[in-house]
Amino acid sequence: MRPTRQPEPALDWYASAPGQGLLAVEQAAMTRVLSSATAAAPGWLWLGVPGATPPESDRRRGLLLRPGASGLEGDVRCSLPLPIASESLGVVLLQHVLDDAAPGDPLLDECSRVLGPSGVLWLAVLNPWSPYRARWLRSGLRAHDPGRWQRRLQRAGFAVDSLGLQWLGPRWRSAHGDVGVGAVDRLRAGVALTISKRTHAVIPPAPLRSLRLQTR
Repeated sequence: MRPTRQPEPALDWYASAPGQGLLAVEQAAMTRVLSSATAAAPGWLWLGVPGATPPESDRRRGLLLRPGASGLEGDVRCSLPLPIASESLGVVLLQHVLDDAAPGDPLLDECSRVLGPSGVLWLAVLNPWSPYRARWLRSGLRAHDPGRWQRRLQRAGFAVDSLGLQWLGPRWRSAHGDVGVGAVDRLRAGVALTISKRTHAVIPPAPLRSLRLQTR
């Protein structure tokens, strides 16, 4: 199978100075996610746009990929479905690779498949409410509100009750990037959604039997 879409020139915006102002903040955030991950599966996957720098972590356990002209490129050349065993990863990091995607992109389904029980997906997207959107205006990139991403993640099989939001990057000046969760932080350039894979009990709990007092 080949991906349902080809990489667009829009993703090249991240290699520009305004794009780098956002990606620099996200690299540190991804490194923190990997260092605090407690999922049982040790492996991790990073899929980032051109111009992005992977997180600083144990490369022996990580797989680095980028969108290419004919699929995904990096440590391996592949397309969807990913050549990764099901439930073999503890963390998947998607850094803006869905900002030019049409609804229903199958990549989220693949992330759910390769993540182990309680595995973590970290998804970085553009913030449609940020003044920084003027920097990517007319680039072809699309920004959607977190509610829409939440619905897409839920359809892919993630537990939305575990969803965490963090706003990252500059509000206007590229050099003033930071992270936060306060009201004023909602004007930052990017949004990071952290969510866990839904798990199901292998053996359902047995129903309780009512006890009766036996008398003779």
